[in-house]
Amino acid sequence: MLFLRLFRPIRAISCMSNVAEHLLDDPALLKALIAALQAENAQISATLRAYDHLIQTLRARIAKLRKQVFGKSSEKIEREIAQLELALEDLMVATAESRATLIEEEVPDAETIQETAPDTMDRPMRRRPRVSADTSRERQELDPGSCCPDCGGDLRLVGEDVSEMLDLVAAQLKVVQIARLKKSCRRCERMVQQSALSRPIPGSMAGAGLLAHILVSKLDDRLPLCRQNEIFARMGADIPDSTLVDWCGRSMRAL
Repeated sequence: MLFLRLFRPIRAISCMSNVAEHLLDDPALLKALIAALQAENAQISATLRAYDHLIQTLRARIAKLRKQVFGKSSEKIEREIAQLELALEDLMVATAESRATLIEEEVPDAETIQETAPDTMDRPMRRRPRVSADTSRERQELDPGSCCPDCGGDLRLVGEDVSEMLDLVAAQLKVVQIARLKKSCRRCERMVQQSALSRPIPGSMAGAGLLAHILVSKLDDRLPLCRQNEIFARMGADIPDSTLVDWCGRSMRAL
């Protein structure tokens, strides 16, 4: 808070470089500038006090809701519901496994399906996953070779059968090391080095891709920062909740 109260007047003075030259010569202008800065500081202080009050109110509200949700009676009910949902899910998976085994081993063709397993045909057809055309695609070719396996003759291409399989490339964190090489001139001994690259948040370790992922996960996917902290920990990076909060705030300010 003290930093904000001090930073704003300094920034305001720096933005008035054309006025600073005449401050000592014009006392009226200096008094007006000081009064404007004091008014701005008072407004900032009032805003920060309102934010602090809102934060405390929200924390108290969350604590009250947690007591209601995680009380003894409700906790017992939620635990029982979770166990029932888990059991139901396991049962559905086992049913799907048994149905797949039935189709693969006992039902070789369509006629056998109609005769031996009519109940499987009464089930509604599952909708195939819809994949956007913008999704990246990787082509793998299974080439039988250039020679016929029977007579050894040359093979020519007459067509192809294409099928698709949807897979997931797991997200991973990476550390980008930026090495700024120092070189000296052999003639004049001058040191030459490239300037540092700009960062989305000055002085921060977060890259643009990581910040975009955090913001989208929080604001669009409704994934709390505490959950993201656990996910990043499994990926090998311990990012404190306070750091994630700071990154979100400064990113949103930059945007």
